[in-house]
Amino acid sequence: MDEKIKKGLKKAVQHAEKGVTKSILRWKYKKEGKQIPLEDRLEDESRHVADRAHEVIVRRGKNVWNELKKAYFKRDGKRGPGE
Repeated sequence: MDEKIKKGLKKAVQHAEKGVTKSILRWKYKKEGKQIPLEDRLEDESRHVADRAHEVIVRRGKNVWNELKKAYFKRDGKRGPGE
């Protein structure tokens, strides 16, 4: 895939993530009966929440990958059953 297209796609996804996160934060504030913060603060909070979500996904993704490798390979390094 062309790098220019890749960057554009990544930027669009990040923008969408921030928008969804901001909507969820607004909903949460409303549900809790709290005043919705100013747009700049809401923007910062949504960026922080999205970044934190990425960290969690990366960490858990590594754990899942390691567990899959353990299940796939036996202790002696050969492939798992059926291979």
